[in-house]
Amino acid sequence: MDKDKYIELLYAEIDRHWRDMAEMSDSFAAEPEVSGEEFKTSRAIVDVLEKSGFDVEYPFMGIPTAFIAKKGKPGSGGKVALLVEYDALPDIGHACGHNLHGSMSVLAGLGLLPLMKDIPGELLVVGTPAEETNGAKVEMAEKGVFDGCDFAIMIHSHCGKTIVKYRSLAMDAIEFTFKGKTSHAAAAPWEGINALNGLQLFFHAIDMLRQHVKPDVRMHGIYYEGGTAPNIVPERAKGRFYFRAPKRAYLDQIIEKVCDCARGAALATGTEVTWRNFEASFKDMLPNQAAEELLEGLFAEFGIPVTEIEGFMGSSDVGDVSYKCPAVQPEMDICGRNVEAHTREFAEATTTEIAHEALRSGAKIIARSALEVLLDEKLRERMWEDYKKEIEKGREH
Repeated sequence: MDKDKYIELLYAEIDRHWRDMAEMSDSFAAEPEVSGEEFKTSRAIVDVLEKSGFDVEYPFMGIPTAFIAKKGKPGSGGKVALLVEYDALPDIGHACGHNLHGSMSVLAGLGLLPLMKDIPGELLVVGTPAEETNGAKVEMAEKGVFDGCDFAIMIHSHCGKTIVKYRSLAMDAIEFTFKGKTSHAAAAPWEGINALNGLQLFFHAIDMLRQHVKPDVRMHGIYYEGGTAPNIVPERAKGRFYFRAPKRAYLDQIIEKVCDCARGAALATGTEVTWRNFEASFKDMLPNQAAEELLEGLFAEFGIPVTEIEGFMGSSDVGDVSYKCPAVQPEMDICGRNVEAHTREFAEATTTEIAHEALRSGAKIIARSALEVLLDEKLRERMWEDYKKEIEKGREH
């Protein structure tokens, strides 16, 4: 069968399953499940994949709501992974669109499924829960799920623009705990050691550090615990921070300075300080020129304008995938107007007919890009060349 015939069959399969996947997306919006608790959601996706003919492992890697679905001939050609997100946000539901773009990846997998008996290579559909918190992709990447993949892709929901060259910041989520000694704050404050003073001084040190880091660095924190009553000298105080930088290697240098700030604040206030990661660390998103050119061409083929942007769009665990294999995560307009993510309005936008059409178009673009990678060895080689160049650039920062 020639490529045009494969594409025709691919699109027809996506059209056949589209309405069912739109209904599935809306059902997720109606009953959102937050990070790590996506039990009904993941079970619903797994049921669809199993009934369609995928070989599914669920739960996967000891993560109760993760899964991996496989089809094809391992070792016979290319290997692609379609990434599926499905966790919601507390209180405001699917205000990041994971219900929609998770269903989009599933729909792309259903479109590719009947082709896998004829074309060489292997298709993975990987359920990656908890992107909003710990980011299952981090653990999956560390444990080798994406080793040997030639291409990993998902499209993320966005409102107002479509962006192929998605860039994210490396991030560390660190909790600092200062310890002191209680005493009566009025009768004998000199007998106490104020842990909150240590944390306050640490905040000031971080503010002063901002002058000496590159412009794209982000450092933001909150007081997480600061004492129990005004008349007790606080014996413990906690602050939680996100630190972000364009490259993982540069972020590591910043964290060394941050820890020195914590030590200095503790020394100055007579307190003790410890720190720990309270969420998984994320790597930055590595660009891949060959893969991004492929996606830009496909969006153009579907008449979807692409916006060029400069700068970064927060942090995501998909960055860790990009350090293991060529990967992309375009942001796709699902509503035709500017709506900020993580708002109730965005959650409502994921269930409109415009969003349902975006679901179908996005699934075709995902599936078509995967097909191109599976069929074109030279494209795979170019993507790997770009991957290796970006890895080397990261080491230079």
